[in-house]
Amino acid sequence: MQEEEIIAGKHSVTEALRSGRTINKIWIAENAQKHLTQPIIAEARKAGIVIQNVDKRKLDQMVPGVQHQGVVAQAAPYAYAELDDLLKRAEEKGEAPFLLLLDEIEDPHNLGSILRTADCTGVHGVVLPKRRSAQVTATVSKTSAGAVEYVPVARVTNLAQTIEQLKEMGVWIVGTAVDAAEELFESTVFDGPVAIVIGNEGKGMGRLIREKCDVLVKLPMSGQINSLNASVAAGVIMYEVLRRRRAKG
Repeated sequence: MQEEEIIAGKHSVTEALRSGRTINKIWIAENAQKHLTQPIIAEARKAGIVIQNVDKRKLDQMVPGVQHQGVVAQAAPYAYAELDDLLKRAEEKGEAPFLLLLDEIEDPHNLGSILRTADCTGVHGVVLPKRRSAQVTATVSKTSAGAVEYVPVARVTNLAQTIEQLKEMGVWIVGTAVDAAEELFESTVFDGPVAIVIGNEGKGMGRLIREKCDVLVKLPMSGQINSLNASVAAGVIMYEVLRRRRAKG
C-alpha cells in the first residue's frame, strides 16, 4: 500500500480538507492565482498543516498531466471502504441500497466522472475490482471535483463473489448491455435495493458478470453510434434511478 497520496487542484484539496482527511503538507505555486489559493491557505493554517511555496514546475513534475491550478497536497492514503460500509450508509439514511459496480473501468477520468455523478444522485457507494481497474488517484480525485471524499469506494478481490453476496442480501443486480432486450426507461427494478453494473469502456461487462445479473437493460439509442462513453451511460442510469425514487417519494 502506498504510504501517501498526492491530491491536486483547488476542488480536490478543498474537499479533502473539509472532509477531515489527514493532510501532511500542501505545496502552492509561487505564481498561483490568489483567489484560488487563499481559502486553502487559510483552512490549512487553521489545521496546522505545513504549507510550502514552490516553483510551478515542481508541481508539474509531481502530478504530470494533471491541471493542478497551483495547488498540490500530500494526504494519508485514500481509505477504501468495505462493502458493509456502503450498505450501512443506505441503512443510516433510511433508503434502499443504491450501489454502482464497475467491471474493469480503466480510464481514471471515467472513474472520476462516475464518482462526481454518484455524489449528485445519492449513490451509497461504488465497488471496483482490485485488478484491471482504475483505482483512486490524483487524476480521479481531480476529475471527481472532490466527490471522491464523499462517495465511499470499496475495492474487492472478486466482483462475481461480491454480486452473490449482494443478491443474498436482497439487492437486485442490473447490468447494462447494448444488446439487452429491455430499455432503461421500461424497467421496473429501480425502486428497491439495486446495484448497477457498468462494464469496461471497450468490451462491456465480462461474460461471468453478465450471467450473474438479474436484469439487463440498454439505453435507448437514436443516433448513428450505438454506444455512449461509460461515464455518460452511468450518469444517465444514475439519474433515472434518482428520478424513479423521487417520483415514488
